[in-house]
Amino acid sequence: MTVMDDWVTAVCAELDLDSTAVPVPAVLDLARDVAHQVLRPGAPVTAYLLGLAVGRGADPADAAARLSALAGAWPVGLDAEPTDPTAP
Repeated sequence: MTVMDDWVTAVCAELDLDSTAVPVPAVLDLARDVAHQVLRPGAPVTAYLLGLAVGRGADPADAAARLSALAGAWPVGLDAEPTDPTAP
């Protein structure tokens, strides 16, 4: 087992979840896509949102693929100037 496997198994035991149902590669790919194509802090937030969607019945692989595609099409890169959402 890898450290990631050990961690996922421990977290799942703590939260009473089935560790065999965790799509680790899909979550890591999604986090990478968001971190590199949108913004780094968006990666853990997006992973959390993916978890919420899956908890509500979304297919994990489909939802992760859709979010990765969204990140890939996102117009703002890491080198872009941040925008103020409250600005007129």
